[in-house]
Amino acid sequence: MIGKMRFPMALHDAALLDSRELDDAPGVMSEEEFRAFYDRTARPLWAYLARVTGDRQQAEDVLQEAYYRFYRLAATYESEAHRRNSLFRIATNVMRDLARRAKYRVNVEFDDELPVERPTTEHHVTIKTDLSRAMKHLEPLQREMLWLAYAQGASHEEIAGVLGLRTVSIRTLLLRARRKLASILTRGVQ
Repeated sequence: MIGKMRFPMALHDAALLDSRELDDAPGVMSEEEFRAFYDRTARPLWAYLARVTGDRQQAEDVLQEAYYRFYRLAATYESEAHRRNSLFRIATNVMRDLARRAKYRVNVEFDDELPVERPTTEHHVTIKTDLSRAMKHLEPLQREMLWLAYAQGASHEEIAGVLGLRTVSIRTLLLRARRKLASILTRGVQ
């Protein structure tokens, strides 16, 4: 597991940037629009990052860096979905950069309490725990794809955009990831 890794700047440091350049750019989000976008996307993005990394603190760090880079990018977007996909792509790239730097790929320790969306019965708690343990046996790309597809409800085009893959390969890659996860769950996880 990666120790606490800090980035050079945090999201709140974005206020220190020379905002005069950004204010004049067409299509750039105002502070109010950015805060509203953050409110709509922070929780699903954090859940994605926490599940894929298996580390709440790392998910927080990546979340903060992703929003900072998104803000600095000051790009224009065709739609809200395009903006959201861009944010998820940035977060995925930050997460992968961290993994590369730390040679972190396989032995992820998962917190069985990540993230709880609604109250569950005892049976559902067992299933959630088994799923959480099984996820650590998947490759990071497989975890990313499965989370985006089934927890976030992303389309194949959106998944391809976030992960930097070709849309035509998503169906096959998701099928393989589902089969591997099913195989792990069928034989039981430790």
